Amino acid sequence: MRSLKIMSMLSGLVLAAGALLTAHPAAAEGPNGPTPPAEFTGDWHDPVTAGPPVETPGTRSCEVTLAAAQFRDFTPYQGRYTPPKECGTRWNKVVLRLEGSVKGRQYDRLGHVSVGGVEILRTSTPQPSPEGITWSVEKDVTRYRDTLSRPQPVEMLIGNVVNETYTGVLDVRVTLTFHTAEGRVKPASGTPDRVIPLTGPTLTTPRNTERLLAEVYATGSGGGCEEYWYLSVPDTAPYSCRATDGPHREVRIAVDGRLAGIAAPFPTVWTGGWSNPFLWYVTPGPRAFDVQPVVYDLTPFAALLNDGRAHRVEVSIAGVPAGLSGWSVPTNLLLWQDEGSRVVTGGLDRHEESVPRNSSVYTAASGTAPHTVDTGAGHRLTVAGHLNTSHGRIATTVDRTVGHTSVHRWGEGENPDAFTGRWTDDETVTSGRTATHVRRAYTMDGETTIGAGDRLRTVLTLGDRADTVVLRDGRRLSWSRLDDTYTGDATYTTGVPRDQRHAVGTSTERYRLYGSEGCWDRSLTTVQGTLTEDRRRCPAPGSGPTTPRWPAPSWPSSSATTASTRTPS
Repeated sequence: MRSLKIMSMLSGLVLAAGALLTAHPAAAEGPNGPTPPAEFTGDWHDPVTAGPPVETPGTRSCEVTLAAAQFRDFTPYQGRYTPPKECGTRWNKVVLRLEGSVKGRQYDRLGHVSVGGVEILRTSTPQPSPEGITWSVEKDVTRYRDTLSRPQPVEMLIGNVVNETYTGVLDVRVTLTFHTAEGRVKPASGTPDRVIPLTGPTLTTPRNTERLLAEVYATGSGGGCEEYWYLSVPDTAPYSCRATDGPHREVRIAVDGRLAGIAAPFPTVWTGGWSNPFLWYVTPGPRAFDVQPVVYDLTPFAALLNDGRAHRVEVSIAGVPAGLSGWSVPTNLLLWQDEGSRVVTGGLDRHEESVPRNSSVYTAASGTAPHTVDTGAGHRLTVAGHLNTSHGRIATTVDRTVGHTSVHRWGEGENPDAFTGRWTDDETVTSGRTATHVRRAYTMDGETTIGAGDRLRTVLTLGDRADTVVLRDGRRLSWSRLDDTYTGDATYTTGVPRDQRHAVGTSTERYRLYGSEGCWDRSLTTVQGTLTEDRRRCPAPGSGPTTPRWPAPSWPSSSATTASTRTPS
C-alpha cells in the first residue's frame, strides 16, 4: 500500500518510536523455549535471517578492515584498501562481513560499499529499538579477486538523517576475510580476470575477452513511488502512485543501442515496508540486507566489444514514467580473457526479440467489488554469437524470458489495500557443450487494512525461488533448488503514542537450498519480537551430498511457486 494516508501514519509511527516506552526485560524462558510478551515492548531480538553462512575452507585466514564509520548524514566514508601481505594472493574464498549497531529512532536506509569503483555490496538497514540492536551481513565476494588483488580506494555510504527526531546513528564496520589456498585446498576457480565498473556512458574492454558478464545492482528506492513500483497503477485509476503503463518494470541492458539483456527486478521489501515495520524488526524480507545483482551473460557481444574501440553499455528500467527517478543501477562488467590470444575475433550471429507485452487494466469499484488493476506482461530475447579462441571456436546462445502477472485491489480511501503478484525470469545459456538453465520466480501476496479502533493490520507472504540445472552433452552435471519464503502478520493502533500502539506480530522465514552439493534448511519464527524457533533440518552447505527432500529440477519444468507481495511504508 503506497497510500499517502498510510505513509503519513507510518511517519508518525517512526517519529514516536522509542520515545515513550521504557525498556522491558528479555522474554522469559519457559519449558518450551522463550515466552514472548503479550505485545511488542521497547526491546526485541536482534535482526536475524535464515539463509546459510558463507562456506569457508578452514585454512589460514587474514582479516582486513575495509571501512569503519558512523553515518549521521550523506557524507561518504572514504578510505584506502591494501591486500593483506600475510595471505598472499592465492585465495580460496574472500568473505565480506558488515557489522552494525543503532538505537533510538530511525528509518531504514540504503547503503553500498565500493572498492576501486566496483560495487561489492548493496544493503539496507533494520529499524532500531529504543534499547538498540546489532545486526550483521555476510557475503561471498571472491568473484572480485581482480579488484581486491591490489591497493584501491574505498567508499561506503549509508545515507542517514540525524536530528532531534531521528536519533539513530548507524555505527558500521566492514571487514574482508581472506581464506588461503593451502594443501588440497585450491585457489578459487572461475573468477573473472578483470572487473570493470561502468562509470560512464562508454567503456573499452580488453581485446582478448572470451567471456563477459554484467551485474547490475538494480534497486527501486528513495521513498518515492518507484520504491514500491509493483503497486503503481495506470493514470486512469484513483490511487496514490500512478504510472502511465502500470506496475510492470524490466531491467534492460543495451550495447551500442541494441538490446543485449532483459531481466525481472526483484520486488525487495525494505524494513519499513507495507506500512508496518513490526513485520520486519527481527526477520527482514528476502534480500533486504544483501541486495543481489541482476546478472547478464553478454558473451555473444564480446566480438563486437573486442575491436579496441569505446562502446556504449547502458542500463535502463522499462516502465518508469518519463522524468521520474527512483532507481539506482550501479553496474560491473566481469571479463574472462584468452591467455593464448592477443585478439579474440568472432561475431554476433543472432538477435531475436519478441514484441514486449504489457497489459494493465483498471476496473472501477462497483458495489462491494473493490477497485482492481489486472496486469500481465512478458518479453523474450535470444542472442547468439561465436568467438574464435586459442582453444577453438566457441558458440554462445542466451535465451531469456521474463513474465509478470499481478492483481491489485483496494477500497475507498485505499482501505483495504491488497496485492498478489508473481514475476518469472527463465534463462538458458548454452556455451559449447554446456547448457545452464535457471528458472526464477518471485512472489508476493498480502493485504493491509485499518479496522475498528484504528487498528492497522498487514498480512504478507514473500517468496524467492530458483531452480538451476547444468547439463553437458545433455547429461546433468549439477543442480540446485532454492525456496526462501517469508510470512508476516502484524497489527498496531495508528495515530497514538508508541506505548499505546499495543502492537502484536508474528513472522516466519524458511530458507531451503537443496542440490547436488548438499542442503541447507533453516526456519525462524518470531512472536512480538521474540525469536521462538530456530530450527535446522539438514547439514550446512559443503558437508557433503545429502538425500534431497525435493526432486532434482529438470528442464523444462514448471517452477514451484505461488504469488506473494503487498504494501510499502
